[in-house]
Amino acid sequence: MRILSIQSSVSYGHVGNSAAVFPLQRMGHEVMPVYTVVFSNHTGYGAWRGPLLSGQNVRDIVTGIDERGGLDDVELVLSGYQGGDDIGDAILDVVELVKRRSPGAVYACDPVLGSASSGCFVSPEVQSLIRDRVVPHADLITPNQFELGFLTGTDPRTLEETLESVELVRARGPRNVLVTSVLRPDRPEDTIEMLAVTPDGAWVVQTPQLPFKANGSGDVTAALFSSQLLSGADPGDAGTALARTAASIFELLENTVESGSRELRLVESQEAYVNPRHSFEAVRIR
Repeated sequence: MRILSIQSSVSYGHVGNSAAVFPLQRMGHEVMPVYTVVFSNHTGYGAWRGPLLSGQNVRDIVTGIDERGGLDDVELVLSGYQGGDDIGDAILDVVELVKRRSPGAVYACDPVLGSASSGCFVSPEVQSLIRDRVVPHADLITPNQFELGFLTGTDPRTLEETLESVELVRARGPRNVLVTSVLRPDRPEDTIEMLAVTPDGAWVVQTPQLPFKANGSGDVTAALFSSQLLSGADPGDAGTALARTAASIFELLENTVESGSRELRLVESQEAYVNPRHSFEAVRIR
């Protein structure tokens, strides 16, 4: 599968395209990365160096790809953190162009806005762009539970409330939704869940909750689930895609915790993307 991935890039560590591209390549996909920033490291360190690219830079790079015929067989467009509204506008333009060249292409958007612990950490302009313009154009979105609430003006806590919020956002455009970091109050202690909803039903998967939140893990999750849903062992089967994604991500995080590293052990965990050693059941709930 050919994938166009428009995300950030860092030289040290793994976030954005520096987190998503290698696992996808390890799974056998042809990935065309387009960078929105080229930083030394992710901004969580408090200091970094390197340039931001403009929306026009993104358009120009994609135009060059198009001139080579590289958009004619794209099946998936990925986007993640959007540092400015000009990048968001450029991504929407790119998605429109890709769908003209490849009408069956799927746009998967990770609407990075914040978390329950930190609140929203993007500017008000980007918040509005993602909620009002980007999400309605996406075929698949991968918010965490907090971001889902922000997008829908709700505060989902229980599984039923989360499902209701998913239906609200699906009514605005995206037919497929993966909700990460679902922390319902009645879950077993020290567990965490993900919820996938498509036109075919809804599934939830539960894994142990590791004492660690690594930058970039959401980028890998979005990439793996999107690719598994489109071209995994059972294309279109969200339950299988969810279970495989959970197994891969858990192993990646487990390896990272055991290493004591702040950065994802992305390369060392490469077997997890194709043959994870753990297995988790995705339970159909609707």
